[in-house]
Amino acid sequence: MKKRGFADLFFLLLVVYLVLPVAATMLYAFATNWNKTILPEGLTFKWLATLFQDAEFIQAFGRSVLLSSGAVIIALLVIVPAIFVIVLYFPKYEKWIQIAVVMVYSFPGIILAVGLIRVYSQFDVPMILVVLGAYVIGILPYIYQGTRNSLRNVDARQLLDAAQLLGASKLQAFSKILLPTVYPGLFAGALLSFSVLFGEFVLINLVVGSRFETVQIYLMKKLSTSGHIASAVVFIYIVLMGLLTFVIAKLMKRSKGATNL
Repeated sequence: MKKRGFADLFFLLLVVYLVLPVAATMLYAFATNWNKTILPEGLTFKWLATLFQDAEFIQAFGRSVLLSSGAVIIALLVIVPAIFVIVLYFPKYEKWIQIAVVMVYSFPGIILAVGLIRVYSQFDVPMILVVLGAYVIGILPYIYQGTRNSLRNVDARQLLDAAQLLGASKLQAFSKILLPTVYPGLFAGALLSFSVLFGEFVLINLVVGSRFETVQIYLMKKLSTSGHIASAVVFIYIVLMGLLTFVIAKLMKRSKGATNL
């Protein structure tokens, strides 16, 4: 009992240690003044209203959504079909995808940014397209794992064979049977990839910088000018990530329910 009580206390302290800074930052986004008291002296929506009236923030938010969703859409259109073909028909080549996944984790953002600048600065290629391509490769682990797990959960190969035995063509079996079955897992992987890219800062800041200001670059700029506005940006980011996490959890639960059926 003593060991369990100590473990519970340690877990509680750990949760407080992790949650308290985030909660304080979110509360500071609504604080009028918070200098000499434990809790804010007052609450206001002024900072959120000011933030949404700032054209720079709206543009930065739109750029982040455009860049992140663009990379995810390209990955879904290019990487997912390749994974489908390799896993279902050429499994011996799957080890190369796994090697590529490991290599993605082995390159820190700073080293990758320096390499991209040194290579592509010699060519007449817009650096934002270079970052977009790097983002597509960067989310390969999430897209691969989501696709691979979805195919494994439904036993995709036997499902396609059964559909073809019943008279369906390969295209019909893929589009009408396999794809709707694995769709929740694919969509969850896409949302996870979007959330990762939306919060990326190192690569976009070093390669492109203020020429393509995203939410993270906007946040870094506001940290030196207004703590309230910076906290409001963090609050919006946390709410957005919370919504994405909720949707991902629902999709994964639905995917597991469909698998059990």
